[in-house]
Amino acid sequence: MSRRGFLAGAALFAGALAGCDANNNPSGAENDQQAGNSQPTTSSSGTSSVTSANGNVLVAYYSAQGHTEAVAQVIADELGTDLFEIMPAEPYSDDDLNWTDDSSRVTREHEDESLRDVELTQVTPDGWDGYDTVLVGYPIWWGIAAWPVNNFITGNDWDGKTVIPFCTSASSGLGQSGDLLAEAAGSGDWQEGRRFSQNADEDEVRSWAAGLS
Repeated sequence: MSRRGFLAGAALFAGALAGCDANNNPSGAENDQQAGNSQPTTSSSGTSSVTSANGNVLVAYYSAQGHTEAVAQVIADELGTDLFEIMPAEPYSDDDLNWTDDSSRVTREHEDESLRDVELTQVTPDGWDGYDTVLVGYPIWWGIAAWPVNNFITGNDWDGKTVIPFCTSASSGLGQSGDLLAEAAGSGDWQEGRRFSQNADEDEVRSWAAGLS
């Protein structure tokens, strides 16, 4: 676990997805999700909280370039929780993530929603039923949650769980990403989330995480 300046060694932004919203934000907060049969509850109180750090809280994340992973690791360390990485069965290469290339994987997936069904190496974390609270982290792609997260959301039962989203981006905020994931989940008590810069300071992340407990 790196400390202050933990994101300094992350991959530099050079035409990659985590920062596409900073330059052209081509599609904004588009809705690529469909609501489930039941409706999740969402909180707009401005206050999110985890119930305990003693084994019933999970930090789950997808990270394309390491920025979200670094934030997730600090949150898990601060709260003393388990950590689960959402991993595509076919990982994204640097070329895949080149959003300036019209033929790149991520650009084609953005243009054609049918291509966003990203197979994961593992959909359901071990011990899933034992978690009361799940923090879900992801980068922002074109104003929404990076779609490798989608099958993690739709493939699990969120009933009875408190869910707190967090994201990383070059400039865009959380936007509707958390609401869209809540709709896709179809259940769960979805709380207000938090956006971090891809160059977020560790103290900022720890302060937010500490405020959840």
